[in-house]
Amino acid sequence: MTTRRTCEHCDEPMPITARRHARFCKPACRAAAHRAARSIPAELTSRPRWVRRTSRKVPVSVDGGTASSTDPASWSTYRDAARSTAGAGLGFVLAADGVVCLDLDHCLDDEGAVAGWARNVLDAVGDSTWVEVSQGGDGLHVWGHGRLPGDAGRRLQLGEGSVEVYATGRYIAVTGRTFGGTPQRLGDLQHVIDSLL
Repeated sequence: MTTRRTCEHCDEPMPITARRHARFCKPACRAAAHRAARSIPAELTSRPRWVRRTSRKVPVSVDGGTASSTDPASWSTYRDAARSTAGAGLGFVLAADGVVCLDLDHCLDDEGAVAGWARNVLDAVGDSTWVEVSQGGDGLHVWGHGRLPGDAGRRLQLGEGSVEVYATGRYIAVTGRTFGGTPQRLGDLQHVIDSLL
């Protein structure tokens, strides 16, 4: 059974006329993806902890094999992952080296307005670090530096929403779609992590 390929940028089905190695459904998606690639901070692209992902967010290696968030042998460089046609997009593996991600699920409405509970987190973060729009288009990933007690991930309820805090043993689907005017660098998130925990 053949699985239907999706555009790496918009996750829409690829046209049936698309070439086998095509990654984008139309030129506009190709251009948007290349702009997004330039927005990913060097603190992430310089680490060899990249995987590909399926449209269902299952990690795969650059050659299309199984990838694991705990097996460095299945990771690659950003360059190799970005050039690969396996899967539907990119993912970055968190590996307890001080890079963390705050995953704010379902916090954007159809017009892109931020829910109040998520706005409180973003206000605490300030303009110190890179924030991207998640794969689904209605969430945010706040990337930065920090540590978790025991490095275990945590899911925290904040009013009507939730934030997941990860530091190791997970991979995050990376879109490169910068949210607002956030900088292309990773800032210190320890004060935010401490206040959430």
